[in-house]
Amino acid sequence: MPVDFEQDILHCLEVLKNGGLILYPTDTVWGIGCDATNPEAVERVYQLKQRPDSKAMIVLVADERDILQYVAAPDMEVFDYLDQVSRPTTVIYEGAIGFAENLVAADGSIAIRICKEEFCRHLIKRFRKPIVSTSANLSGQPAAKNFGEISDDIRKGVGYIVTHRQDYTRPASPSQLIKWENGKLVILRS
Repeated sequence: MPVDFEQDILHCLEVLKNGGLILYPTDTVWGIGCDATNPEAVERVYQLKQRPDSKAMIVLVADERDILQYVAAPDMEVFDYLDQVSRPTTVIYEGAIGFAENLVAADGSIAIRICKEEFCRHLIKRFRKPIVSTSANLSGQPAAKNFGEISDDIRKGVGYIVTHRQDYTRPASPSQLIKWENGKLVILRS
């Protein structure tokens, strides 16, 4: 593991295990993260973002096995599709299992992205649980395109701010959002 983010990983693990929030770089935009299985931590994210808990948030996992553990009977064709796309892609799956109840949509679905970015993969694998990833902005405000655009309100509301990639200024964009319905791809956000 590269030395440049080992300390960030250790600090994040400590905060996540204690139900706290982290501010971290993902494969798309900077995110506010927490333990996706801890309802109190999820509630803290909603409060920080000033967002109603009826608006779903994305969860990051490290690989397909995680999806098989946290989703009842996913359509296996979705993995073939994900292998072919290069852009980060979030999938809405039916039948969420083991997540905080206030994270799962009223219809039982959950939005999950397999994260291929090195820092996030290491963090998720070491934490051994899915991590919430919602854009680091107040509800209704535009997502920050890089670390420098994140508001002080968000920065002050988390338990740890990752130092890795703070100096990256290349604008980031949200993931593609899809749903797999009856064996067919439905693109919700391209």
